[in-house]
Amino acid sequence: MRHIRANSARTLLLVRLLQLKLYNQMVEALRLFELTPLQYLVLSLAGYSSSSSTADLARRFEITPQSMNEVIAALEVKKLIARRESPGHRRILHIRLTAAGTRLLRRCDVEVDQIERFAFRDFSGMELAAFRGMISKALAGFEENAGSRPPAALASVANNGHRANE
Repeated sequence: MRHIRANSARTLLLVRLLQLKLYNQMVEALRLFELTPLQYLVLSLAGYSSSSSTADLARRFEITPQSMNEVIAALEVKKLIARRESPGHRRILHIRLTAAGTRLLRRCDVEVDQIERFAFRDFSGMELAAFRGMISKALAGFEENAGSRPPAALASVANNGHRANE
């Protein structure tokens, strides 16, 4: 594929193309471990926070609780995670990594780290930190305004008909 000039493409298109390329690389790398990218992300979050519930994870990944239950169940069958009742509410189940899940996550992280190093190899440390900060800022905007979006006509008027950053 030829190089896409940043000033000729929509920001959304550039973000989506990057996401697709990274996702496809993750699919290939995680196939070695018989995991999907979503299963890997759930393992990562379980390793980071042992207080995540199925409902929390479903909201975070914007999928239905039923779909997240399927992901959790598959990881449970593989003995990579375990569920335990919440001390404050018996119907809420928190997930945690098992020892096998921790070992597998470390191995997967090595592969995902290689993908990140390759994808962002031309970024300086400061540029990568700024890029991550900008992505976090954009994501935070969605969380602050959950459920609301400007009508298309208003967005066009607000930008005087121009794309962002033109």
